[in-house]
Amino acid sequence: MAIPILVLNGPNLNRLGKREPGIYGSTTLAEIGERCTAAGARLGLSVDFRQSNHEGVLVDWIHEAADAGVRGIALNAGAYTHTSVALHDAIRAVGLPVIELHLSNVHAREEFRHHSFIAPAAAGVIAGFGPMSYILALEALAAMLQPAQDS
Repeated sequence: MAIPILVLNGPNLNRLGKREPGIYGSTTLAEIGERCTAAGARLGLSVDFRQSNHEGVLVDWIHEAADAGVRGIALNAGAYTHTSVALHDAIRAVGLPVIELHLSNVHAREEFRHHSFIAPAAAGVIAGFGPMSYILALEALAAMLQPAQDS
């Protein structure tokens, strides 16, 4: 049976493919979602892929994930990475493994993007690999969760 995981996307990621292609590329969020679903199937994961521009919705989804039996979360919080104590607290509150991910290398960008409120609550961080960052996050979650499934 596939392990249920959640892939959450924050603000402005719905504009991928149109928004600053020099930074974020030309791949749309829908295309990334399709790649995640396919990679998840290969890795034994059932992927629920979502996006919201609203911080509270992301917090609600994190809370719901724990109650719905989701086993891990891949999170591209977008700009909320650098501002949201609420997302940090939600991650801590549910105790699920979370992989923070970014399309761009945030450490090679503006100074304000160098700090993450998510990272201290996350199991790991993947950044700078474009859409492949999502696949790498799924691979990390699968590696973390598979042994628990076998016991």
